[in-house]
Amino acid sequence: MQHTARDIFSYKAYWAARLLPAPVLPMSRAEMDTLGWDSCDIIIVTGDAYVDHPSFGMAVIGRVLEAQGFRVGIIAQPDWRSTEDFQRLGKPNLFFGVTAGNMDSMVNRYTSDRKIRSNDAYTPAGTAGKRPDRSVTVYAQRCRETYHQVPIIIGGIEASLRRIAHYDYWQDKVRRSVLLDSKADLLVYGNAERQITEIAHRLAKGEAINTLTDIRGTAIVASGLPADWAVIDSTQIDTPGAVTAPLDPYVDQSVACQPDNTLGTFVPFQRRVLKHDRSKTAIRLPEYDAVKQDPVLYAHASRVFHLETNPGNARVIIQGHGDRDVWINPPPLPLTTKELDKVFELPYTRVAHPHYGTNQIPAYEMIRFSVNIMRGCFGGCTFCSITEHEGRIIQSRSQASILREIETIRDTVPGFTGVISDLGGPTANMYRLACKDQEIESSCRRLSCVFPEICSNLNTNHEHLIELYRRARALPGVKKILIASGLRYDLANRSPEYVKELVTHHVGGYLKIAPEHTEAAPLSKMMKPGIGAYDRFKELFDKYSKEAGKEQYLIPYFIAAHPGSRDEDMLHLAVWLKQHGFRADQVQTFLPSPMALATAMYHSGKNPLKKVKHSSDNVDVPKGLRQRRLHKAFLRYHDPENWPLLRQALKDMGRADLIGNGKRHLIPLWQPQGTVARSQGPRQGNKARPFLTQHTGLPKVPALPKIKNPQSAKRRTPRTP
Repeated sequence: MQHTARDIFSYKAYWAARLLPAPVLPMSRAEMDTLGWDSCDIIIVTGDAYVDHPSFGMAVIGRVLEAQGFRVGIIAQPDWRSTEDFQRLGKPNLFFGVTAGNMDSMVNRYTSDRKIRSNDAYTPAGTAGKRPDRSVTVYAQRCRETYHQVPIIIGGIEASLRRIAHYDYWQDKVRRSVLLDSKADLLVYGNAERQITEIAHRLAKGEAINTLTDIRGTAIVASGLPADWAVIDSTQIDTPGAVTAPLDPYVDQSVACQPDNTLGTFVPFQRRVLKHDRSKTAIRLPEYDAVKQDPVLYAHASRVFHLETNPGNARVIIQGHGDRDVWINPPPLPLTTKELDKVFELPYTRVAHPHYGTNQIPAYEMIRFSVNIMRGCFGGCTFCSITEHEGRIIQSRSQASILREIETIRDTVPGFTGVISDLGGPTANMYRLACKDQEIESSCRRLSCVFPEICSNLNTNHEHLIELYRRARALPGVKKILIASGLRYDLANRSPEYVKELVTHHVGGYLKIAPEHTEAAPLSKMMKPGIGAYDRFKELFDKYSKEAGKEQYLIPYFIAAHPGSRDEDMLHLAVWLKQHGFRADQVQTFLPSPMALATAMYHSGKNPLKKVKHSSDNVDVPKGLRQRRLHKAFLRYHDPENWPLLRQALKDMGRADLIGNGKRHLIPLWQPQGTVARSQGPRQGNKARPFLTQHTGLPKVPALPKIKNPQSAKRRTPRTP
């Protein structure tokens, strides 16, 4: 198995390098004329407004390709109802690159209750309706209609999460691979710099698009298996070990990762096939028609698919769709620190394209003073798409590169007041954390390095992050460095010095954190630590806040209606919230995103963290509108509009003792005049706001004390499913 890759900046530059770089990638023929271009080599079509900033995918890929010497144009948020906008820049010489943008278009347009959102954070002025449903498919089809002979390559998170047959929550059915629906030539999944660079140079040398079959991190449509390849039915490798409930976070029960041919106590999978050449072995999943008809087969396919996600040992995956196969090559090898530094230090303007004038783009306003310090996440939360998209191996930038970016923001970004809003990434505190042994890392098949306990082979030393924080806040002109990315508190507990550094210098009054639930059953389906880990972190947080003389509060997130959650679990969570003085501002309800393991649970009612059979124990799945509303209502127990629903539910559950007007009761007997129950579910047009809670700072009592500063915690950024 190949464990090294060519540096993406080592290719000989394409001839157009003499014309580059462009002040900003062109969005019109007039801009192309100003640059002296007669055509574009590559055109990127995106569902987001074009912001030339390294937090926006189209800008990163565009600038990386520009650094290779290619002329890159951008068609942002085109009118998909005709081909006119797709002709805006003319015919590209090499290919169209198509993406829905930084978010899945369905998640972007619809709430978890399938209601249309009233805004779009990636559109000027937050205007909704500027992109179609399933944007990748629609845009690719329009590109094909416009210039039918030009190769089409799809990518971004929407394509990544739909590369195999996947459950679609919005249609409540299994859809086939987006590669087939879009009629694209090639699908690029994950962070695409390595793949797209190789693709562009090979096409520029005259190779045909249908010959690019061997590039890691890509998927193609195939009609057969090469003669020297072996194929293994997925049922031959599905020999699971046990996955236990969260363990006591105060007891050292660390377990080392096991090599993939050894079954350890907490290793979820073990393969049987040991004698094949892995580099020429493909795993055949149940075909599309089978998983479409049988949810248990779907869960099995999802389980095996996630087993083959480590770049060090993943094999090719094949899934039949009628008379054709979708062939998925192993994941790309992570970028090195040197490569990642160069990617983030390309000549971004760090502002929106001038085409938008003074119109603000909300997503950009949230991140324009933030710095991305790493990629990837080894948490493996079953409901999250980060791991499926970016991978489990952490890719970190150098401290020098990060500090240079802060200085660039200070010196060039309009409106900078001295406050960096975030030093983070998918997770705030996984910077430079990795397996202690690369050989173990390349053979490990665990889905998470931190569940059910933190692996003893994982380096949890936060010293590099502490040093980065200290150097960053010492830069001239920098008044404050805040940390807004989600914090992995079970890791932070291993480094009290880090918690002290964070709490003393980098919390702006509130720190968001995601325990997600309090009960063991749903937490085990999420692959999240027990609530004891949260309690331990809170002790440290409060201790160091007090030592620093600061009044600071934790803002925890919780999920309603996640697979594994029973009504009783949500009731216990509601009681916990009241006892700890929390009131939910916005509730996050589980949204089954394509390809996530929790989505397989939702669709099948089975647990893909264990061997999946028709006779396997069922997972409690809150599916009906009434039950999902009830679970949301428990999280908002203090909202009078939820009280009628909760009163009836508590009576049905035999917990009428929690109804009353005393401090020990969850909800009162009386109903305020003018309030009614939410009988029709969530109102249409909910904005994509996060679930926030506000801590009172008071002792644990079963009362509902007055909440301090009720508006001050409503400024956090939205969470992407």
